[in-house]
Amino acid sequence: MQPKKSQKTTQPTPHMLDRKWFIVDVSNSHLGHAATEIAKVLRGKDKVHFTMQHDCGDHVVVINAKHVKLSGTKLDKKMYEWHTQFPGGFRSRTAREMLERKPEKLLYEAIYGMLPKNKLRHSFMKRLHIFAETEHKHDAQKPEVLNLK
Repeated sequence: MQPKKSQKTTQPTPHMLDRKWFIVDVSNSHLGHAATEIAKVLRGKDKVHFTMQHDCGDHVVVINAKHVKLSGTKLDKKMYEWHTQFPGGFRSRTAREMLERKPEKLLYEAIYGMLPKNKLRHSFMKRLHIFAETEHKHDAQKPEVLNLK
């Protein structure tokens, strides 16, 4: 008779987490597709020891956010809305205006919406670094290139 094998789920400990740095070039890629791939890496779903209740993702540096594409007529019809908390402070912008003014914010909000709505979302977003052009300040970390599928 053979001994029973344990089917216990292993919980990742801090020494099991080796956080890597990835760099993603989103020029000429669609916003939603890039955001889903980046959200997977931030969350750590591509790792063997992934568990939902732990933060085991990697750092992601996104470059060329200014050159991301949107399909169809979303550039003119997709609206981003917020309120300033002052009377009459409702503001809105189209995706085209957001891409011209703050392209980092456009990608940030797409990724933010794809992460789980719990206490871990803030720690996931702290490891996201978005830049509008190709220059970035994270060369010292030697990020690996992450190709979007």
